[in-house]
Amino acid sequence: MSGFSIVMAMRKVVQKLWLEAWLNHMKVSQAAADLKHLSAEHDPLLTGVSSSTNPFSPQKVCSFFYQHGDGQKYFLRR
Repeated sequence: MSGFSIVMAMRKVVQKLWLEAWLNHMKVSQAAADLKHLSAEHDPLLTGVSSSTNPFSPQKVCSFFYQHGDGQKYFLRR
C-alpha cells in the first residue's frame, strides 16, 4: 500500500470513530422494553382490529323487496 492509501484508510477509521462517539447509546434491555411497549400499543396482531376498520370482515347484506309493474314482488340482494 502506498502512503496515501494508508492515510485515507486511517481518515475513514477516524471519521467512523467520531460518528460513533456522538451517537446516543442505550442498553439493549431498554431498547427491548421500548419496542415491546410500542408494539403492544400499535400492533394489530396483539391488540386486534375493530370490526369497523377491518377490510376483511364479512360485508353486510343489503336486501329489500321490489315490486315490478306487473304486480310481481322480487327479493333483491346486494
